[in-house]
This record gives sequence, C-alpha cells and structure tokens, in this order.
Amino acid sequence: MAGGGEQQQRRSRTGRAITWPPRGAVRAADIAERGSVSLTEKVRGWAAAEAGPGRLLPWVPVAFGAGIAIYFAADREPVAWVTAITAVAFSVAAFAARRNRMFPLIVMLAALAAGFAVAALKTARIAHGVLARPMFSVTMKGFVETRDERERTDRFVLRVEQMESARGTQKLERVRLSVKKGTAPAVGSFVELKARLLPPLSPLRPGSYDFGRDMYFQGIGASGFVMGAIKTVEAPRSGGLYLRYAASMQRMRDAIDARIRSVVSGDNRAIATALLTGRRDAISAPVNDAMFISGLGHVLSISGYHMAVVAGVVFFAVRALLALFPALTVTFPIKKWSAAAALLAAAFYLLLSGAEVATQRSFFMTAVVLIAVMVDRRAITFRTLAVAAMIVLLIAPEALVHPSFQMSFAATLGLVALVQIGMPNLFASPDNSQVARAALWGGREITMLALASLVAGFATMPYAAFHFHRVTPYGVLANLAAMPVVSALVMPAGLLGILNIPFGLDGVFWRLMDVGIGWMITVSQWVAALPGAIGQIASFGTGPLALMSAGIIALGLLRTPLRWTGAASIALATVWALMTPQPAMLVAADGHTVAVRGKDGRLRLMRNGKDAFQPREWLAADADGRKVTDASLTDGVSCDAAGCVVQAGDGSVVALTLKPEAFADDCARAAVIVTQHQAPADCAAMVLDQEMLRTRGTLALHKTADGYAVLANRPRGVKRPWASVSPDDDANTAARPVSRAAQPVDATPAENDLRPDD
Repeated sequence: MAGGGEQQQRRSRTGRAITWPPRGAVRAADIAERGSVSLTEKVRGWAAAEAGPGRLLPWVPVAFGAGIAIYFAADREPVAWVTAITAVAFSVAAFAARRNRMFPLIVMLAALAAGFAVAALKTARIAHGVLARPMFSVTMKGFVETRDERERTDRFVLRVEQMESARGTQKLERVRLSVKKGTAPAVGSFVELKARLLPPLSPLRPGSYDFGRDMYFQGIGASGFVMGAIKTVEAPRSGGLYLRYAASMQRMRDAIDARIRSVVSGDNRAIATALLTGRRDAISAPVNDAMFISGLGHVLSISGYHMAVVAGVVFFAVRALLALFPALTVTFPIKKWSAAAALLAAAFYLLLSGAEVATQRSFFMTAVVLIAVMVDRRAITFRTLAVAAMIVLLIAPEALVHPSFQMSFAATLGLVALVQIGMPNLFASPDNSQVARAALWGGREITMLALASLVAGFATMPYAAFHFHRVTPYGVLANLAAMPVVSALVMPAGLLGILNIPFGLDGVFWRLMDVGIGWMITVSQWVAALPGAIGQIASFGTGPLALMSAGIIALGLLRTPLRWTGAASIALATVWALMTPQPAMLVAADGHTVAVRGKDGRLRLMRNGKDAFQPREWLAADADGRKVTDASLTDGVSCDAAGCVVQAGDGSVVALTLKPEAFADDCARAAVIVTQHQAPADCAAMVLDQEMLRTRGTLALHKTADGYAVLANRPRGVKRPWASVSPDDDANTAARPVSRAAQPVDATPAENDLRPDD
C-alpha cells in the first residue's frame, strides 16, 4: 500500500484528485504530438498507451459481451461443447502469449470466444419446452412459484407437475397465468386449475424486443389465463428449499405491503411497495406513463440507484453510530465494519425484492464497491465496473440483450467517467475562487447532480430510443426536482419503516414516504405535461445501436485522443438511425391486423380482431403519436364482410381477404393479399397466407423496384430454442374432462382486463 500513500501525498501537494490512468502515463504517450511525426506514428503511440499495463481489464467485459451478442445473432443454435473447446483453446493461447506484443489482441479474442460459449452453455443448461400453438382448456397441477399484483389482474408462475389434454402435449416446466384481481393463490401452494395456454409473445415487428426469448431464460414455456376456479390440493411431494424461501419472502413482501396499505393508498402506496419490494405492477397506467415520459421511470424499477441508496444509508448510519464511541474508532476499522453492514443490507434488499436479474446486477455492482472499501481499494473505478459486468454476464449472459442491463451499465459507465475525469477537473482545486464561491452556496452539489443526470441521460438515450421509441428531453429537469427528495426522504423513510415494523412504530415513516412520493408524482405529471415532453423516435435497426454502443464505450474507456473516435461513431450512428427507412407494410403473425403506409407517409390500419396492443406498438415504432382509436387510421380503408382494401403510397392496392369468395376480385386488383385461407394457384398478387405467417411470424415489407422485400421475425433457416415451431402441435387441443367439486371463487379474468402478453 505504499503506492496509495504516495498518491495521497501527491494529492495533498497539488490539491487535485488522482485520475485513472495517471496523467503521466498518458502524457508519455502523447510526447509524439510535440514533435514533427506523422499521424500514423501518433496513432500508434496512442494505441500503445491504450494497450498498456492495467488498461486491458475494462475492455475484457466489452469483448465478452460482444461474444454474447454474436451468439444471439446466430441463425441456428451452436453446438455447446464445440464453443466451450474453442473458448478454452483461445484462453490457453492467451496465456502462452502473455509476453508477446499480440497479447492484447489474443486476450480480446479469448474473451469474445468465452462470451459466446457461456451464452451457448447457459441455453443448453436451461433447455425446456416452448409451446408452439395455442391450447384450450388444459388441466394442470403444480406449485405456485411467484405471484405478481397488477393494476387490473394478478399473475403467477406455476411449476407444472402434471398436465393433461385430450390429445397429449409436450411437457412444459413452467407457465405464467393471469387471474382475476385478488384470486392468485399463495406462493408455495399446490394447486389444480384449468387454463388456456398461448405461445410466448413473439417480437411485435422484425428486429424488435423478443418477449419469447426473455420468457425462455426465465424457464417459462407458455403464458395464458385461468379458466374457472383454482383448487388448492395436497401436494404429492415437497416443493423444495427454494419454494419455501420464495414463500417466506412473499409473505414478508405481503406484510410490508399491508403495513404500507394501512397508511398510504392509491399510486403512492403502489410506488412505495415497488421501491421496497420490487412489485410495481399495481401502479396505474397514467402515473406510470407520466413517470417514464418525464424521465423518472428508472425510479420504479429496483436498480443500481436503489441499491446504492440502501447501502449508502446503512453505511453512513452504522459509521455515525460507531463513531459515537471513541474507543471503537481508535481501535477498530469501523469503516470496514460499516461496509460489511451495508453489504448485508444490500443482500437482504436483493432477497426482499425478488432477486430478479436486473436486481442481481445492481447488487453485484454495489457488492464490488463495498468489498473494495473493505480491502482498502478505490471503490469507484472502471475496474470495479468491469468486474461487476463480468459477474453479471457470467451468471446471466441473456441480460446483455435486455434494456435494463444496457441502460444501467451505459449510465454507470458515464457516471464513473464523470467521477474519474470530470470531478477532479471541476472541483479539486480549492484555491479556485469560483469553485469556492459556488461550493459556499451549494453550487457544487447542484452542479454535480445536474451533470450526473445529464451524463446518465445522454448515455441511456440510444437504448431508450431503440427499445421504447422515445426520449425524455426534460429528464434532467425532472431528476433535479425529484431525485434529492427520493434519496434524502423517500428511501431512508422506507428503510426505517421496515426496521420499525416489529415495534409498531412504522406508521410515521410511511407518511414521510407518502409525502415524498406525492412530490415525485407531481413533478412527473408536471414535466410530462410540458410541450414537447414526448420525444418520439422512429424504429431503427441493431446496426446503429451497436455503433452507438461502441461510441459510448470508446468515450468512456479511452484516455488518449483516440476517445474522439467514439464521438464520431455516435454521430455516424445517429445519421444512420435517422435515415433508416420504415416498412411500407406490417402484417401481424395472426393475419388479423395489417398496417399499410399511405401517400402521406403515415400508416393505415386494416383489422379483423380486438387486439390493440400490436397496432399501438407499431404506431410508437413509427414515431406516430396517434391512438389506435384515431379515425385517421382508417382513412381510405374500405371494408365489408368479405375483407378490406386500402391503397398504398405507390398507388397499389393491399387487401385483407376474410372469405374465399373475395379472391376473384382481390387477385385481379391487389398487389398484396393477406389471408387466412388458401389463395387460388393462379392469383397474380403476392399472397401472405396462414402457413407463411405461422412459420415466419410478423412480417415487415419494404418497397423495392420490382415489388416488396419481406423481412420476417423468423427468417427461413433461422431457428432458436425460444422460437421453435412444431407442426405436430394441434391448434384445437382440448383437455379431457376432469370431475371435481365446484369452487366458490371463479378466477377467470375479464377479457378486457387481459394484456397481450398474458
């Protein structure tokens, strides 16, 4: 630790904080700039500095993540053992070349191969059945593993022990079922029920978020809803240790919610419960939308921020308490004790909130920081971030393609860069009169909060635009107004409330939470109502997103002038995204909804069903602010009992054919026909029939010189475990009748209460 003492001496002499890497290392690499050397030599010098000792570690998780991204982009599932052998071979080569100048390149290749292999091995390890076609009235028995409370319905995950149908079916390990509000069974119970099962929801348009993939890695093979009453029966065997743990945690969450409910009501209660237990589905749609539009949506999902607040409050509280005893302060390392207590508090918070992947990621990041404090290491560094990222990706490689991981680590990278680079340059000169004057009035804290919000907002903007098709132009304003209250009042009051439940003194703390949450909702609704609060972004492909990600990483990790290649990458990706053409036509996988782009460049809808979720998402991806009920969506659409027709932007006709007798007219005048029936063999139109839609999913058609180019959710030759299609499954499967006593409570949810992903 001699080096640490030396750094402290230098810091005290200069009045400036030490950044990573040391300025001297970069300065040595930049000596070439002062001479008359070529640009090539300068670039070589910068590259050598970037590949120097201690500079490779932050790039290892980047290469590891790139390998995972390549795995998910593959057309077919790779052979897991081959990927493992390849990763081992590259790792051995890297070890052998550790003194070779090619070592950095070989290490990156080894990390890339390892990421690919870890993702393939994870998929092989959790392999399970996925429902390919709907099943009606299926009788099931199993254990209830989780339960979620939502605004209009409840939902639970059933670990299936027995499944019966008229013609037999593949065995599903877990299914997710929706029920009427207040009828979800208790976690840990063994139940018998009848349900309608549906395949996991596929991407709503080619290239968009894959809900089925997300469910696959949760071990869920189907979703649906309960039909009739749920019967609790005697379990044939024990549910196991995990189920007992889940049941105890659920009881604790229910108890906390009940205590909050006794004092706080409405959305304030739902948000308080979400902050403490992770159960956020009971928040009403208007408040939820206002939170996300204003840029405060991150508060609703337990993330690194919540973990940091919990750990920080416990750390400083324990340290302050121990500091009251001078004997302890002098004799024992109370700072390390405080870090250990904060780590235990963070672990309890992880378990209480359900230990979902996003929460695990936040915990690992917090744990790495606290452990660094316990072993006398700098807590907030790029190495800390790298270690946390590697832990998360090793455990859950699927997290890489989830928006929460992308946004969380992008924001953290930006904030670490701000701490390592920005803070020393801005605030570490005590002799600066302007800084001193600003600090006197609290300007430093306000400035840092504004900078943190601005940096995090810019870092997460590409991912919000890609996944949610919107940005939050007033996010900095909302965070400046609300986050100090959340950090200083809401979260500490929540922690104190939990601690005081056994003593019956928690009521006052729930009231404090109520006040703070009320302020946060007021701020979010005010910001959401400002002109231009909703910044809509049209859909763009993964190419611009990958290039933006590379730019953000380069800006954050590079220390030489090479970092400005990151800014160039972001600028190029932005132009690429803005120039991405939107499809001329979208066709739902069930063939019931067709969107056609008219001459004015806006979509027109032809629908033969009640689904409003998919067209709403299409409009959002098109940066179209219209509601599904807007009358302009049907301008130029002509419908009758036989089908619908509409004129496309190029003047051609698109038809949705509902009855076979309409083929004579539609084949003669339409360029494209969407139908559930078999079209005549001599039909001159491009036919998108039931078989094509069933095997290829939702379609996006782009206009070409000689017709249309079809982009599918499941292109030909592409088959992954979470999107399998089995032609042997029967779409009209019915269950064998099972005699049982009538139950007093019908758990069937109302049709209008169901969500598309149920």
